[in-house]
Amino acid sequence: MSTDDLVGALRDRAELTALADRYVTHLDRDRHRDDWFGEVFTDDVHLTFPMGEYKGTAGLTEFQELARTTFERTHHTATNYTIDLDGDRATIHAHLTAVHVRQAAAPAEHFTIGGHYEAGAVRTADGWRIQRFVFDLVWHAGRAPGH
Repeated sequence: MSTDDLVGALRDRAELTALADRYVTHLDRDRHRDDWFGEVFTDDVHLTFPMGEYKGTAGLTEFQELARTTFERTHHTATNYTIDLDGDRATIHAHLTAVHVRQAAAPAEHFTIGGHYEAGAVRTADGWRIQRFVFDLVWHAGRAPGH
């Protein structure tokens, strides 16, 4: 691998890690807005969660609305990134832990989850964006939504 190739791969990994961090940051900080979707996802994104699948920006809006109306606050942490590069495509693997607080006045009554995710990313004219996201729930604690 040439020095230029190595530097390019390191740059891609840094940009993909920043993309993954940007996603979980927006989930918490910007949860009442949808204008950040284009900074993270492609327009044809496909998300898969234990509670359902969501496609495109309409699906993202539906998923975010579900979170907004179910939980008053959230706190997501992603770690242990591994990134597989393949030209203008990449796969990000990470661990994710999230605390979902139904009412800020009663933070002890929360729903917490932990698991892994795999995100398929593509290089676009605006940088890397997530096109596919699959979350694998490993554990949960507390009262799940709908219960």
